[in-house]
Amino acid sequence: MTLIKSISGIRGTIGGKPGIGLTPIDIVKFTAAYGAWIQKEGNNNKIIIGRDGRISGEMVRNIVTATLQNCGFNVIDLGLSTTPTVEMAVKTESAAGGIILTASHNPKEWNALKLLNKDGEFLSAEAGKWILDYAEKSETVFADINKLGSLTNDTTLLQKHIDAILAHPLVDVKAIKKKNFKIVVDPVNSTGAIAVPALLKALGVEDIIVINDEVTGKFAHNPEPLPENLRDLCSTVEKKNANLGIAVDPDVDRLCFVCEDGSLFGEEYTLVAIADYVLANKKGNTVSNLSSTRALKDVTEKHGGQYFPSAVGEVNVVKKMKEVTAVIGGEGNGGVIVPELHYGRDALIGIALFLTHLAKSGKSVKALRATYPDYFISKNKIELDESVNVKNIFEQIKKKYKKQPINTEDGLRIEFDNDWVHLRTSNTEPIIRIYSESSSETMANNIAKRIMADIKEMMMVVN
Repeated sequence: MTLIKSISGIRGTIGGKPGIGLTPIDIVKFTAAYGAWIQKEGNNNKIIIGRDGRISGEMVRNIVTATLQNCGFNVIDLGLSTTPTVEMAVKTESAAGGIILTASHNPKEWNALKLLNKDGEFLSAEAGKWILDYAEKSETVFADINKLGSLTNDTTLLQKHIDAILAHPLVDVKAIKKKNFKIVVDPVNSTGAIAVPALLKALGVEDIIVINDEVTGKFAHNPEPLPENLRDLCSTVEKKNANLGIAVDPDVDRLCFVCEDGSLFGEEYTLVAIADYVLANKKGNTVSNLSSTRALKDVTEKHGGQYFPSAVGEVNVVKKMKEVTAVIGGEGNGGVIVPELHYGRDALIGIALFLTHLAKSGKSVKALRATYPDYFISKNKIELDESVNVKNIFEQIKKKYKKQPINTEDGLRIEFDNDWVHLRTSNTEPIIRIYSESSSETMANNIAKRIMADIKEMMMVVN
């Protein structure tokens, strides 16, 4: 069993002992602590919640809503929803905050509470730390019978989200409809099966094939939208002679595309392609994290803008975007942030902008991908146990590669001429992520293998 407490929320595997797995006691403790923070901030007592399609979702939802009501909050429950829909709803409904019940790309045994502020954005490090400290003190005093909060179900807010996307000035419904796209969607048995087809129909797409379409939470494959998990989508696109395929993760904030021949567009290029379209129509700057492809920098500079890197994590990307007034940003994992809509990763606005770009380009998906520079990122991870001292290992890596330029803003990013490798611990899993990029796929893989061998050797020596 695993329980990970971080500034962005609480995430863990369902069951086990309190404090070790994600149990009802842990859910109550951290929900109540979040409620205490909301009360401290002095905003109203309205909180939005929504969940993805996980098996444990309804159970966690029941505990969270009851806890919030017992703290005196009026809860608006969106039911089966998406992360970006909840984020937008916090703003449109003038709520004091929101909680999204989702473990994103993690397997079915995981769930999590993602915590939002009154702007529908993930919490700052300071706010997250306050909540973690409060939870450990267990100081919550619950409301008496006359001050209990209410619970309201509202399933209309997905449509409000879609309406806002349709109203975006760079989304061209007529251009999309004219193309008569045939699209295959893989929502991996979660809420994308509700949201993505609804959006596509609103965009004028009539020929839609959805695989893994039952919202059961029993994911047909590992839910992270990586190449090895999208074989069925790729083969279905090719067999059905579709124009493209779309894959989203369980809470619909990550997005990737499949070309008409069944090959992958590349999740790193989701943001690159959409940024290319946005920047062609609106000049400005862009932001992505240190683990994302340098192709975004190339595209940004082509349009006369300036590219800025940030630490990994949506809250860090958003902070940098606000600092540099970026017109678009996101992460190389298929996360697209369009600030005119809201400051959160949103696969739905990403789909609408990509389809507009594709329709207006007059190209196939494969031909569109060929217009962007070819960089290859090798994405790897090493699982950790509790005995591993990551800080010591990183210090040893720094010493070994001290002659190379090293960025320590977020883990370690080491430059090798035009190539790079970024290693950092995950905020959501007990792992070290190792990402490397080169213009050669072989070189990218070799760099990653070299660093992974170093880490494994140092794990044996240091520990």
